[in-house]
Amino acid sequence: MTRAERPDAARRGRDRRALPLPAPPGKPRADGLRPTAAVVGGGIAGLAAATALAERGVRVTLYERQAHLGGRAGGRPTTLRDGTPVTMSRGFHAFFRQYYNLRGLLRRTDPGLRRLTGLPDYPLQHANGLRDSFRHVPRTPPWSALGFAALSPSFTLRDLCAMDPVAALPLLDVRVPEIYDRLDHTSAHDFLDAVRFPDKARHLAFEVFSRSFFADPRQLSAAEMALMFHIYFLGSAEGLLFDVPRAPFSTALWHPLADYLLRHGAELRTSTAVEHITPTRDGGHRVVTDADERRHDGVVLALDTAGLRRVVAGSDHLGDAPWRERIARLRNAPAFLVTRLWLDRPVAPGRPGFLGTAGFPTLDNISVLERWEDEAARWAGRTGGSVVELHAYAVPGSASWDVEEKRLIEQMHRVYPETRGATVVDARHEWRADCPLFAVGGYRDRPTVRTPDPCLMVAGDLVRTGLPVALMERAATTGFLAANALLERWGLRGVTLWTVPRRGRSAVLRALARRDRAASRLPAAPAAAG
Repeated sequence: MTRAERPDAARRGRDRRALPLPAPPGKPRADGLRPTAAVVGGGIAGLAAATALAERGVRVTLYERQAHLGGRAGGRPTTLRDGTPVTMSRGFHAFFRQYYNLRGLLRRTDPGLRRLTGLPDYPLQHANGLRDSFRHVPRTPPWSALGFAALSPSFTLRDLCAMDPVAALPLLDVRVPEIYDRLDHTSAHDFLDAVRFPDKARHLAFEVFSRSFFADPRQLSAAEMALMFHIYFLGSAEGLLFDVPRAPFSTALWHPLADYLLRHGAELRTSTAVEHITPTRDGGHRVVTDADERRHDGVVLALDTAGLRRVVAGSDHLGDAPWRERIARLRNAPAFLVTRLWLDRPVAPGRPGFLGTAGFPTLDNISVLERWEDEAARWAGRTGGSVVELHAYAVPGSASWDVEEKRLIEQMHRVYPETRGATVVDARHEWRADCPLFAVGGYRDRPTVRTPDPCLMVAGDLVRTGLPVALMERAATTGFLAANALLERWGLRGVTLWTVPRRGRSAVLRALARRDRAASRLPAAPAAAG
């Protein structure tokens, strides 16, 4: 068996320094009177938790308010004006190779990840004409960061000489939670100002990451941005290229996983809203929905920010007062817009499947879906057109929806001029404001997986873990961690997880960062529950 064929390599990826998080020990499967668990929320976090619990014989009931699974990476059916049934999603998602635990979840039904396909490049374009690419950037740190700077037209020798290397030292050895002690009270914008990061490169490199959190860099914690820098540049050898599903999310990912859960005895209750949860005297919880109520031995709250606030606010005896107050202070990121257009003619042949943009008023990226998605490819092949998706993140609350939708299309015309003459056969505009805001100074208010109640767990991309994970990978990881905590309580074996290295890879760079930490004399992070 070659190294690439080993099960641990398949889960981990190519980076030999990726770290395993051993599974809590216990029996391989529940027998006799099996425990019951409610998983509230059918997004990535909830699906991960439900999968790990069901695999160990726990009787799982998954509650999802929407009619479909997948949460913010889900999809719903719709019909175009020409009669074509299609799937509308919440927008493009990149499945990076560092997403070990998310990819491990998908391997339950697709061991070779054949339902994903890699895009050949991750190009970035600024409104001033500058273009960057990650295709030829080395994957192994520190050559990845150095290679990007050397290959990028947005960096000049003069820019590099003007940067403040001392201010940039926290990026050289990112550790969690220490990085939050150092940078959580600074915005991503102010941190880059302190580093004197060149404006052109800032737009093309760092703002791509910061806006992945659907937030303006002035609102985003610099610690969260530094963590992203570690995950993609200086902490991991997986690189910046990524995979995308070959079919709509529901078809490629969630329908197969739903079937897998059903085969493991789980009950999936979609279109069912949980209204409140009440602890019972025997240590369990009574889950009350808009249809009925049931008692469960354990609960995982795998909800978005607003959903978590709503359920906790309606559940007077859940957790304790300080925990409930912290949940109540959580906030959503600003609204974002996803516009999908079915055009009567193709975009130019050389257009990439995905293009990140910067320097435009609201346009953050453009996707040409027929480049990788089978449903869009069939429509484009039959009609001779194209299916194009546009994203606008962190739209001001005062914005007019109609105006912003038209404005986004006008910006597409600037980037892809051939679309000016295209007729829009149909369009869908998705306005949402349900992503967590990782605000400056907000880290300590975010919940952990464990709560004051030993049978109540929280999972999702808003949860702090002490691990170098973010976005969809944080959702999957916290879902598995929540399941592991309950499994451990019931004497059942947990799930082994993986992360990118938990500190900087270069001994020299770590030594420089240690000197900076010693000079700053920051206090150690206090222990926090919930």
